[in-house]
Parts: sequence; C-alpha cells; structure tokens
Amino acid sequence: MRAREGDLIQTDNNVIFDVKGLVHPPDKVVAFPRYIPDPTGNRGKPGTTYSKIYNLAERFKYLQQKTPHLIVFDPVFGETICEVPTKEVTKRYDPVEALAELRTLQKRQPLQQKAVMLAEELQEASGIPWGSIGVSGSVMSGLFTLQSDIDPLVYGTENCRKAYATMQKLQKPQTSHFKPYSRGELQALFDFRSKDTIMSFEDFEKVENRKAFQGMYEGIDYFVRFVKNWSETTEQYGEVCYEKAGYAKLSATVTDDSEALFTPCTYQIGNVQVLEGPKLDSIGEVASFRGRFCQQAKVGEEILVQGKVERVTNKRLERSYHRVIIGNQPADFMALLKA
Repeated sequence: MRAREGDLIQTDNNVIFDVKGLVHPPDKVVAFPRYIPDPTGNRGKPGTTYSKIYNLAERFKYLQQKTPHLIVFDPVFGETICEVPTKEVTKRYDPVEALAELRTLQKRQPLQQKAVMLAEELQEASGIPWGSIGVSGSVMSGLFTLQSDIDPLVYGTENCRKAYATMQKLQKPQTSHFKPYSRGELQALFDFRSKDTIMSFEDFEKVENRKAFQGMYEGIDYFVRFVKNWSETTEQYGEVCYEKAGYAKLSATVTDDSEALFTPCTYQIGNVQVLEGPKLDSIGEVASFRGRFCQQAKVGEEILVQGKVERVTNKRLERSYHRVIIGNQPADFMALLKA
C-alpha cells in the first residue's frame, strides 16, 4: 500500500490515523492517531462516535494505553514513532478521490459545499488539473463539526507552485473569497498552536501573516498543504539514515528556500552559529514534517532555530551532514531575526 502525507488510514479497531511524510518502512505506514473511537466524542459516523486528538503527547499517550505495539524505535529514522502494519489497515482515505466524490454529491453539508467551492475557485484561477487537488482531514473522513476547517491539498511540484502563486493573488482585497487572517484571527490561531509550539506572538505574527496558503474562506479557516508526486520522491526507506546528535539553538541565514513550500519542508542554511547545544560545524539544513513550518523564512533572511539535531547519512551518495528538525517538541521553533 502506498500512503503519503495528507492520506488517512483506518485500522481494524476503527482508529483513523493521519499519514506522515512519503517514506515508510516495508509493510508499514508512519502515521499517528487523529480520530479515536470515544462514546463521549463530539463527532461520528454510523456505528461509531469519535474524538479528535491533535497534540503529539496526547497521541503517544493514547497509543501507550490502547495499541503500544505500534510505538517503535525506527533505526532508519533514529526516532521513536508510530508505525502501523499495513495488514492492520482496513481503509485508506485518498484526498483526490474524496474531493471528486464530494463534487458529484447532489446534497452537501455547508462545510462540504465550501470545500468544493474553494477547490473549484483555486482550480479555475490556477489552471492546475483536477487530479492534483484533494481535500483531507475531517471533510474527507466525514467527521467534521460546526467548528471544523477545510484542509485542501495540492500535489506535484509545478502544480504546487502555480497554486501558491495564484493564492497570493486571490488573497488580495476584493478579488475572491480567499481572505488573509486579520490580527484577531491570527491571535486565535496563535492561541491554538502555542499549545505545542512555544514562541512569542510577535515572532508568530511576523511569519504567519505573509503565508498565502492559510486564511479564511467564506468564514471558515483553511490550510492548504503542498505535497510532491510519487514520481518526484527519490528517497527510498533505508537509503538515508538519521541519527540523533543532540538538541540545539542556533542562528543562521537561509541560503535556499526552494523546498519550503512542501510538506515535509526543508531550508538550506549558512552562516550558522550554534548558541546552545553541540558545536557541530556541518549543520546545513532545517527540516520539518509539520505544515505550520512551511514558508517560515525566505532566502537571505536571518533566523533563530531550536530543535533536535540529526546526523543525516545518504548511503547512495556517500554523504553525511547535520540538520535541525523542528516540530517534534513544544520548545522547537523557527523565528526571524532579520528579514
């Protein structure tokens, strides 16, 4: 089974997981529980009521209580993560298929209708093919509430760049239903994200108010993720190994932001000064598997970063370097020092 960022998978105990990244071990999927069966939950589908868990610590707590066998230390990723055996997967939710199905419905719920409208407006304005647009999250799973948002996806490098450039234009006043966040709406977003990403509102506002992939559509929050096609993904499981090398805070200059739009995202950095942690001289990259760190900084900007340091070894290229990966701990962050 091929699963990638944006997909959801459901296991034989009816837990629904969100898939992380595009590289997975043989016969397993790296994914974390998102919707869990709960008789007191506030969302549901015929036969099962669900609650949503978001925080990484809550997800691990649930796994430890219910399915501890899914928690493994992966020697390739050098991390303790959740890996779901494909033999336990009963359903894979595909965002492109979910959107296509929604578009054929004669009767839609209000949130479903707005998800379709958003996709149609983006597709028409950008000209990207329908096969490159999907919708994930609660809309795809059918587990949405009155407070749910819209989680569209765009696939393929060229399509993603076209879609993002289009969204930058669409967010300008009076041109579309796409609206950038107001300061009050950014404050609400900050209050939500600061539960597991600690940074000041001033630092948060500097970067978030210029991201065109998020905002309000007809009064509903949206967050668009950009994912590469399978044909553009060259890394095979085991070809690149990751080894923990400490935890650090550093300042640096972004030298290449060409991969900053995608999930996972990466930034190439130079002029690195390690302020706290291991004094390594080969830290050349910042990476994250969390969409909130996409488009966090641009080429030439000076940044302050804190996160786990990894030694990355590419066996095929016989090359090693160090990187900082952010988003796994609440203390991880990337902030602008000078734009």
